[in-house]
Amino acid sequence: MNAPPSPRSATHRSSRATARVGPLIATHDPALVLDVDALLDDRSRAIIVCCGSGGVGKTTTSASLALRAAERGRKVVVLTIDPARRLAQSMGIEALDNTPRPVPGVDPAAGGSLDAMMLDMKRTFDEVVQSQASPEKARQILDNPFYIAVSSSFAGTQEYMAMEKLGQLDQDARASGRWDLIVVDTPPSRSALDFLDAPERLSSFLDGRFMKLLLVPARGPARLMTAGFGMVTNAITKIIGAQVLQDMKAFVAAFDTLFGGFRQRAQRTFELLQDRRTAFLVIAAPEPDALREAAYFVERLREESMPLAGLVVNRASSAADGSLSSHAAMTGVEKLRSAGQGDGLAVGLLRLHADRLVVVEREKRLTRRFATSHPDVPTAVLPALSTDVHDLDGLRRIGDLLGAQMGHSSDQQGA
Repeated sequence: MNAPPSPRSATHRSSRATARVGPLIATHDPALVLDVDALLDDRSRAIIVCCGSGGVGKTTTSASLALRAAERGRKVVVLTIDPARRLAQSMGIEALDNTPRPVPGVDPAAGGSLDAMMLDMKRTFDEVVQSQASPEKARQILDNPFYIAVSSSFAGTQEYMAMEKLGQLDQDARASGRWDLIVVDTPPSRSALDFLDAPERLSSFLDGRFMKLLLVPARGPARLMTAGFGMVTNAITKIIGAQVLQDMKAFVAAFDTLFGGFRQRAQRTFELLQDRRTAFLVIAAPEPDALREAAYFVERLREESMPLAGLVVNRASSAADGSLSSHAAMTGVEKLRSAGQGDGLAVGLLRLHADRLVVVEREKRLTRRFATSHPDVPTAVLPALSTDVHDLDGLRRIGDLLGAQMGHSSDQQGA
């Protein structure tokens, strides 16, 4: 298979009222505060990619950013990955759908709009095959059992197809003018780096030595090679079965002529991620592993010359202003115990309050540690909400919290 260089080898290795929400913001005092509204209002930014490890709230954050941008006048499409059912219903995308559809209930006052879609990994892969191959060859590939397995469950395919769909949406936006902002929710991978590594990993698999050997002819100068390879395939056949191996051979033979197109498309999308029209937002929870993963991702973006807009620390614990310190709370517990009231409700509440403050202080230290290591990364800190976000009002509340960060920071600095 003669293919262009992989994406990585071709690059350097390298408004609504907000007054009510200000007090809810956890004051973790990052060195730089992320101005979310300035980012959303910047018309030179056409793509915002929300990245992070799994379980940190990327989908909800992406949806809230998209809604806020739409209600500030942008024409937005948000590509979501596996949103919670109630959130999907609230956005009018109850069924898995690979087609952008209007979200009802968006405030039209600013002249913006919001479309939403959920990534259908296999359908996106099918669309790429159909666009690259003749109808006969496309059908041969689509019906191949090995292709069905690769397109449905192979590690990295979802991330690859998210990038593929982003490229398609960008082309549609430029051609039709239907959208001026694309917000991408990246797949729920264990590692945030999977989003950038997936194209090369999938390409390396499809272009690997074993796949090439499956295409070696059984005649001419390659006869000696195939003789030795025959012993290998015999061993593999005993493990995975003759039919599976035949399916793999048929898939590779049919896919061979399309592979260069896949690599070129991945390269174009990789270059799109490096474009100044794109902005990356790293989403993290205030936990050691999540912030460590965020730090790795920030460093990787710099190595790849990709534009980083900032960090969102999601679900941070917060305490009421003017509350007792943890030391004062535990002092009160000791006094009550010495007075013979160690089992009372007051003692339980004081201990709960002290434990909560310990968590708040730990999260502040973690956030400050990230800011110390990456002082040039603007940061927004979102508090943990008491309920799940499952409707547009909940998304607006998150948007208000994000938008209030700058004003809240100014108040804190001026106090």
